[in-house]
Amino acid sequence: MTENNNYHISVLLQECVGALDVNANGTYVDVTFGGGGHSKEILKLLDGGKLIGFDQDDDALENIPVDKNLIFVNHNFRHLKRFLKFHGKIPVQGILADLGISSYQIDEGSKGFSTRFDGPMDMRMNQDAGLTAADILNTYDEKNLIDIFSTYGEVRNSKKLASEIIAARRNGTKFNTTQSFIAFLENLIIGKRPKYLAQVFQALRIEVNDEMNALKEMLMQSLEVLDKGGRLAIITFHSLEDRIVKNFMKSGNFEGKVEYDMFGKGDEPFKLLNRKPIEASEEELKVNNRSRSAKLRVAIKK
Repeated sequence: MTENNNYHISVLLQECVGALDVNANGTYVDVTFGGGGHSKEILKLLDGGKLIGFDQDDDALENIPVDKNLIFVNHNFRHLKRFLKFHGKIPVQGILADLGISSYQIDEGSKGFSTRFDGPMDMRMNQDAGLTAADILNTYDEKNLIDIFSTYGEVRNSKKLASEIIAARRNGTKFNTTQSFIAFLENLIIGKRPKYLAQVFQALRIEVNDEMNALKEMLMQSLEVLDKGGRLAIITFHSLEDRIVKNFMKSGNFEGKVEYDMFGKGDEPFKLLNRKPIEASEEELKVNNRSRSAKLRVAIKK
């Protein structure tokens, strides 16, 4: 297939691959294949091993290299265990996830992720899924809109935004394209315009794709499919997903509370490779602005 070179520069590329401590004969999973940048680096290190790449976005199909050591799964990573079992690849020695939206998706308007280019209010990673961003804006009640914008986008004026959306709908407004929605937002923006728009769009995208529940399902399954000593490397881009990953790596649950037995021994399934997340270097930031909010957390299964 012809590679889509516009996809994006892989974030924390060498740090991720190094953190996985790749064994040439091992089995590894890239649950967010995307442009294939991380996967291709892992494949270079394999000799007899296997890499399983997951991505539900059909655009990723353009980036699959011809490599006998690669198995590609065109599905959401919430089905991690199911497809690893199907291919007979349990246990695995490493799992990598880059949770951020790609710059390619932001830089073209066809699926509605971009705040710069017009397109449908869609935002589905998987075009076979039902719910779209337009459905949310045009049908959700005020309370649900407030919850989405405040929780998933940390939008400071979520109540006013939700109220204005409901009022506009009563007057016959339909939110069907990204630029018409952005025009509606102009008088509601607080703070810096690009950040505000990014927060609103992020909230809608997370709801459309059920991203937080999918992340939690994948993380829980990682405990079942990772080998002892296997590594879990996750790149996060916003506080909500980072909190989920941090708590899970600390305690094996999403509350971050370690459970202790009657002898006072903690049930901690992972050992953290680093106490603090790994962040991009100044050199990387100069060439890849997407790395600015990226945090890499790595844990080793006990």
